[in-house]
Amino acid sequence: MKLLKDLLYKVAIEAVMGSTEIAIRKIDFDSRKIESDSVFIAIRGTVSNGHEFIEKAIALGAVAIICDTFPEVMTTGIAYVQVKDTNAALAFMAANFYENPSQKLQLVGITGTNGKTTIASLLYQLFKKAGFKVGLLSTVKILVDDLEYKATHTTPDSITINHFLNEMILADVQYCFMEVSSHGIHQKRTEGLHFVGGVFTNLSHDHLDYHPTFAEYRDVKKSFFDSLPKTAFALSNSDDKNGQVMLQNTVAKKRTYALKSYADYKAQILENQLSGLLLKINGNEVWVKLIGTFNAYNLLAIYGTAVELGLDNLEVLRLLSDLESVSGRFQFIVSTQNITAIVDYAHTPDALENVLKTITAIRTKNEQLLTVVGCGGNRDTTKRPIMAGIATELSDKVILTADNPRNEDPEVIIQEMEQGVAPQNYKKMLSITDRKQAIKTACQLAQPNDIILIAGKGHETYQEIKGVRHDFDDMKIVKDILEELGK
Repeated sequence: MKLLKDLLYKVAIEAVMGSTEIAIRKIDFDSRKIESDSVFIAIRGTVSNGHEFIEKAIALGAVAIICDTFPEVMTTGIAYVQVKDTNAALAFMAANFYENPSQKLQLVGITGTNGKTTIASLLYQLFKKAGFKVGLLSTVKILVDDLEYKATHTTPDSITINHFLNEMILADVQYCFMEVSSHGIHQKRTEGLHFVGGVFTNLSHDHLDYHPTFAEYRDVKKSFFDSLPKTAFALSNSDDKNGQVMLQNTVAKKRTYALKSYADYKAQILENQLSGLLLKINGNEVWVKLIGTFNAYNLLAIYGTAVELGLDNLEVLRLLSDLESVSGRFQFIVSTQNITAIVDYAHTPDALENVLKTITAIRTKNEQLLTVVGCGGNRDTTKRPIMAGIATELSDKVILTADNPRNEDPEVIIQEMEQGVAPQNYKKMLSITDRKQAIKTACQLAQPNDIILIAGKGHETYQEIKGVRHDFDDMKIVKDILEELGK
């Protein structure tokens, strides 16, 4: 139990009705989870407004209400606290409730359009191999050292973040690597957290269903670096045109990484094969199992982060060479007839182009490249024609299909994608709404030595249609179909 007044430390309070000298057993923003002696934080979300559920929360046992506007009718004996921003209040209160666990370990946040999951997951892997107890907060999963939990968001809500950070403290975890999404930053989920470092990967077309403009999307990412303390490091990709923008106003120690431009951490690609990359990082050569230019950037960010956190640079190179690829990130199998099937999470124009160019760089041109790709429903619609245009330009054959249509008609999504296909590339394109059938068609069309890319869903093991999640694993499906066809 903690006193309400202690939970309100650092919260921007505008007015208080009632006593803050009351004991609190639980905090929550979901009225359905309220129990006796709880504080309910009323959040104005994109779907519902928590202020409409204040009476329900009180009926379930809430003794304190955090809101941005006092309700017209107030219940006697309940403490009401009016705050400037309930999202920020939730973040600070969650941190206070769990006694600020982020201050008791080394927390590093990774943000950018592409590469967040790979960098966070491989940093977890590297520091585990170095002998440390490590935590991970990612799109794919949450790890408290060796214990695994299911992840539901790129950046979880503030209570979930602090709950798992606290579990990490109890497990003696020393380092935690966390994906930081633009949604998470904008909704103040990272407020109240103490970061020892921040990493910027890149910025490209994404989430314009949420952010009204690209400039806002960029500035939200930048605000994460603006908030880092002087004691932290800010590591940015200086080859990205927004790399220096991220560092403009930060008081953290500025560090850069790059393949093309001058940087503190510099790499060259000496060899790029399906079996891996030979890199020269700050003058030292290292062979790694990951593939492609985009992974060279990811590995350089990992190298820079590890060195900034105090690991020996030669030891880091040794550990880099032992890293395994992340599930659904350029994950591939080779069939009995030497057909290579690649599954990748590429769901933005930039990511898809990177993957296709990576495949182009390692192929002999004597084989076909067949791409299966779709776009998610209820998400940024402007990227749909762009992605189809890129796919048909850089592939020999393309099958446009459903991704996670959610509450949209997948055929309408595909029609919007088709609008981006150049006339000269129409003959390369097929449209098959059923994703499994699309993958099967690609497998049927593939000949020995051909390459199949299945893009968009990566690590996901479901397909969301009309609010229902159905079992669907791209890698399992393509593997089963190739075996079934005897390929």
